[in-house]
Amino acid sequence: MPVTIALLTQDLRLHDNPVLHAALAATDLVVPLFVLDDGIAATGFAVPNRAAFLADCLRDLDAGLRSRGGHLVLRRGDVVAETARVAAEAGAGAVHVAAGVTAFAQRREARLRAEFGDRLVVHDAVLTALAPGAVTPAGKDHYAVFTPYLRAWSAAPRRKPLPAPRRVPVPDGIASLPVPVVRPDSPELPPGGERAGRARWKRWTPGDRDALALDGTSHLSPYLHFGCLSATELAAGTADEDFVRQLVWRDFHHQVLAARPAAAWADYRPRGDRWHRDEGELNAWRAGLTGCPIVDAGMRQLAAQGWMHNRARLITASFLAKTLHHDWREGAAHFLSLLVDGDVANNQLNWQWVAGTGTDTRPNRVLNPLTQAKRFDPDGAYVRRWVPELAHLPGGTVHRPWLLAERPDYPAPLVELPTDRFERGRPR
Repeated sequence: MPVTIALLTQDLRLHDNPVLHAALAATDLVVPLFVLDDGIAATGFAVPNRAAFLADCLRDLDAGLRSRGGHLVLRRGDVVAETARVAAEAGAGAVHVAAGVTAFAQRREARLRAEFGDRLVVHDAVLTALAPGAVTPAGKDHYAVFTPYLRAWSAAPRRKPLPAPRRVPVPDGIASLPVPVVRPDSPELPPGGERAGRARWKRWTPGDRDALALDGTSHLSPYLHFGCLSATELAAGTADEDFVRQLVWRDFHHQVLAARPAAAWADYRPRGDRWHRDEGELNAWRAGLTGCPIVDAGMRQLAAQGWMHNRARLITASFLAKTLHHDWREGAAHFLSLLVDGDVANNQLNWQWVAGTGTDTRPNRVLNPLTQAKRFDPDGAYVRRWVPELAHLPGGTVHRPWLLAERPDYPAPLVELPTDRFERGRPR
């Protein structure tokens, strides 16, 4: 009987999965294949938090496939070599895979094309709601400014979400590895998998996404990163405009990186910055010991949960890149070492946006951490949760412990913090 391989990457789901859907439509038997790619491990990207979440995703996907008469085939090694090996074992013809945007994904696709030729079928708009390159400004290969992209995205046709398959028949005799058990670095890491992601989506009620203590954000970013949830389905299934706008930002960054893969490590718009180097400052920032409570709260949330509130990401990134004037790559690397939703497009390009080397049309923008604290954590509840040595301080006093007559056991600020505004560059 004809066999097709559905090579799964960042689309670990049954609902709205064009790769699996097309593979099932093409043949009688399908091999849902995931390869624990040695190439990703060699880059250092497979950190414990994401590896643990991925293991959850794979176990959940295998359970979902088994409930439909199939199972996941798991291999480890070089993704092209393992896919070719499975194709030979199963007598498979075509291989279906989702298009990626990173330089790594583009090289992987090129190698798969060299191996399988026209038997490789690549699907767009699997990892994003709108495929990179689906809309472009006149004479250019991508949008560099968000607002025009938002208008084009909103006017562009998008595919309809696909239902989950009722049955997934898998050929017999294809060997598979057990899903590894991985211990995460962060003790409060959320559970991975499509079922956990859909349950979180179902119970989420949109709220004030900027209020740090209320935490009205969806917490769906890890599930989007691993493809447990579909951006297409999320965009079609919500009427919340702010949430859809965040999905558009995600698509925007993916289309930038697809066109400019080097932006993962090189300045998108070089500004001639001379970055400050101080290992003591950098280590204090990483540990949440900068002496600026709102910054330290965000960094400690990252360590505990492998996730950070979006507003806190902006505040902590601006503090490192604009206040301490450290190279954005140092901060981006630390975030990727812990973030369970550590997406190269979103992480690197948001860091560049904050640092003024990316797509932001206001490269000298600096976020005053005290102003941000007053606006988004006015009574200090977020800081008191994550910086316990300040938990006894009432109200907004928690944001300025250095002004108290009796100072708590907490470090003095690394730099003088302005009360009203930042001057350009390092504060005096």
